[in-house]
Amino acid sequence: MDAFLPYIQQLIANLFGNTGDVAGAASKVVGGLDMAGLVALAAALGWASGIRLYLVVFITGAAGMLGWLPLPTGLHVLQHPVMLSASGFMLFVEFFADKIPGVDSLWDMVHSVIRVPAGAALAAGVFGADSATMGTVAGLMGGALAATSFATKATTRAAVNTSPEPFSNVAVSLAEEGAVMGMMWLATNYPVTFGITLFVVLVLSIWLVVVLFKYLKAVLNRLKNWFSDDAGNVGSTT
Repeated sequence: MDAFLPYIQQLIANLFGNTGDVAGAASKVVGGLDMAGLVALAAALGWASGIRLYLVVFITGAAGMLGWLPLPTGLHVLQHPVMLSASGFMLFVEFFADKIPGVDSLWDMVHSVIRVPAGAALAAGVFGADSATMGTVAGLMGGALAATSFATKATTRAAVNTSPEPFSNVAVSLAEEGAVMGMMWLATNYPVTFGITLFVVLVLSIWLVVVLFKYLKAVLNRLKNWFSDDAGNVGSTT
């Protein structure tokens, strides 16, 4: 864990600042947080939460605490030491769980009821403290983006898990982490470019889900059976 956190800290430094000058990096981000920047941040938080929720929560909170990214009031909770400790621990667990065949799909199933509402809440937090209307709209957008990215991730993982070797899982997991970091960087530095990139990613995601539809059905059936078993267990104990 001690060796893992400095690695994440360096990634955050590279993500939110192009140089080693923290003040300069923060100033650049402040200048970009106009309406376009805020919308891009909300969209990035929503989309990325569907793939790597704890990574998003940790790097956003850490960047705010270190002064690299001035967070909107609604996201200040992310930089609280208790929140950083919790999200950092869950990030550590998810980093390894997401790279083990079978465990990654189980992890996704468990988090199917967490990532989408969390993505909506994070996106709403960008505006919620200042405007209830914008917060609601951002929440709907964030939830939709989180659901789309989660469906794509779960479908892709179901397809990858048909391969007997574990290396493809590791490669896909690392690619997802890179995509999350890259999209967060674009959103906080180049909002317009991020918007164009996000549109392309969404089109590709929809295409991928359609192509791998049989794997999506398998994921949905697994979730249905899982929730049915849970409901049955609850009913048998009452």
